[in-house]
Amino acid sequence: MSLPYRQDLISRAKQLRKDATKQEKHLWYDYLSTYPVRFQRQKTIRGFIVDFYCHAARLVIELDGAQHNEAQGMAYDRERTAVLESYHLFVIRFSNQQIDKNFSEVCTQIDQIVKQRTKSLPL
Repeated sequence: MSLPYRQDLISRAKQLRKDATKQEKHLWYDYLSTYPVRFQRQKTIRGFIVDFYCHAARLVIELDGAQHNEAQGMAYDRERTAVLESYHLFVIRFSNQQIDKNFSEVCTQIDQIVKQRTKSLPL
């Protein structure tokens, strides 16, 4: 099943790939780009652009900066997660601080989730 997206967000997603944060670059270039299961970065899904997406595991990975800890950011994230989950996607969030300080633990957690979800989901 193909996920819905808005065509008008494609150029913004391309720009976000070029302007990736330090943490997004680190996760992409040092782990996800060579991961044995394919990931996409800055993937448009419905009216959103998610940081990373793995179709085989139906997994969305979001990296959150400090603005996500404010009330407005947390409310938006809850709404966004609910919409993504309505498409049977699993959303996991990591703070930029987790990427900076516990990168190997983040990678281990992603690997475990992908393995668990690809076993249980039909491809």
